[in-house]
Amino acid sequence: MTIGIAGGTASGKSTFAQALKTALPALRVHLLHMDDYYLSHKKLPQVQAPFSGKTYRDYNHPQCFALDKLTQDLSKAKASGKYDVVLVEGLFVLQHAPVFEQLDLRLFVDCPADERIVRRLRRNMTWGLSFDEIAEFYLDLVRHRHDEFVEPTKHRADLIINGAQPFDTAVEVVAGCVANPHRHA
Repeated sequence: MTIGIAGGTASGKSTFAQALKTALPALRVHLLHMDDYYLSHKKLPQVQAPFSGKTYRDYNHPQCFALDKLTQDLSKAKASGKYDVVLVEGLFVLQHAPVFEQLDLRLFVDCPADERIVRRLRRNMTWGLSFDEIAEFYLDLVRHRHDEFVEPTKHRADLIINGAQPFDTAVEVVAGCVANPHRHA
């Protein structure tokens, strides 16, 4: 089974994916993180923010990722026979057609924008970025990219996971369906 997990920045995609992997100890689970496919900083497209006009390296556009490589790695993992479940998580998992078409189950982790920005601030400040840098980039570009590319994919999901609540029940339900697919068919 191949499961895609999408959602906005800091919505809980990686956390949910890891929790799901942990909840399937009897299965061989392979997890692909779209963040591992970012282009090098120098290769990232530069874009003028639609509101402020400031120029940024764009980390929130499909062109920022080596999506062909992700698609190939996903295909190889599925075809290898080494795994019972392949999980792929990232911003554009439900947006990029060659990945989307390989998915058996499509999940979207939905979380309110105010909670996502707080989580992003906390996370990125641990990386040494200032509150002002993170907030400015988010308000100038990230939220625009979310509305442009990520939010519309929510309606392509089979299930929407509430990213503002603990994942325990959602992980238990999805893991139960994955571990016992015939029982839930």
